[in-house]
Amino acid sequence: MAERRPLLEGGGAVLGEGPDHAVAAHYGAPLREQRGLLARRAVVDLGQMEVLELSGPDARSWLTTVSSQVFTDLPVGTSRSVAVLSPQGRVEHLAAATVTGEQSLLLILDPGARAGWRRYLEMMRFAARVDLTDRDDLRVLGGLAPATDILGPAGLELAEPVATWIDPHPEVASGHVAYGPDPDDATDWVLTVLDAASLESLPWHAEHLAGMLAAEALRVASHRARQITEVDERTIPHELDLLRTAVHTAKGCYRGQETVAKVMNLGQPPRRLVMLHLDGSQNVPAQAGDEVRLGGPEGKLVGRVTTPAVHVDLGPIALAVIKRATPLDAELFVGARLGGPEQGADPADADPTDEDAEEVERVWLDAAQEPVVTDRDHGERPRTARL
Repeated sequence: MAERRPLLEGGGAVLGEGPDHAVAAHYGAPLREQRGLLARRAVVDLGQMEVLELSGPDARSWLTTVSSQVFTDLPVGTSRSVAVLSPQGRVEHLAAATVTGEQSLLLILDPGARAGWRRYLEMMRFAARVDLTDRDDLRVLGGLAPATDILGPAGLELAEPVATWIDPHPEVASGHVAYGPDPDDATDWVLTVLDAASLESLPWHAEHLAGMLAAEALRVASHRARQITEVDERTIPHELDLLRTAVHTAKGCYRGQETVAKVMNLGQPPRRLVMLHLDGSQNVPAQAGDEVRLGGPEGKLVGRVTTPAVHVDLGPIALAVIKRATPLDAELFVGARLGGPEQGADPADADPTDEDAEEVERVWLDAAQEPVVTDRDHGERPRTARL
């Protein structure tokens, strides 16, 4: 994918780090930008996101066969989350998928994820009548409503969207199950896919835009996992509550289904996603990869921070993946590093079981849990969608 200039380049955009380095982290006021998002007055430039089009007579039935989701017989315009699992049931790929026609779909992907999706789909295509097209002519805007509804009243006339994806989370989609409670502070999330050239010619102003820091804070508060931050090589979908929207539990056979069914019916996931409310009094931010320990700085290492954020109402918060056996009411501590790996580094590079990791200077922050995935009795099925 060709490198793209951020919208409003040179007009206050401060570029991000890590996988989102190609777009603005903020425009000078991250908390005010969150307010703009929440009031549906601003959108987020997601120009780093990649888009892959699937088209052809078999596109919808074939994607149903090779993924965790069902796309047959859906109305045009339907939004779904979709995953690809390994034969052992581990999460390999995640995408936001929207049905754009009777014979076409768009997959909206994290930066760098399209190559992996394409390799897998090409490997599985065989004789299916499906074409795969990289859509670098498209650009994605995020917000709490379609971008046309947000920017139209502000005088920015957008072209007709190519697609609009409405996140089903936190609703439990039909054929899916929830592994935890609904988040208290969930917000809607909508991706609007538009012609890239048409956006660059618009008279953008900072008041129209919010950066990735604002978007990620709302995502953390909504308990929404993201492939590039929460998924590592060991992740199974139950750990991140992906059975709620991305992994269908009542469809026909698909790769990794045995693990999904076994854990759902007989076992428990080995880890669980949690949202942490962090002590902000020490004015030291958490970073992706920071240790999470049980009971104190010398306590047991139980996991790592995956996405830190500062929420306009909740203050410092973070998503973390921790060991399932960690009590839901346990007192946790996050070791915020002074120096060490840069924020935006891949948290999968840090092994939460490695007790001999190189010592770095840390400030220990109290962390209260807000469970995303909870344990359950073997005889009790997770909550399912109302049909």
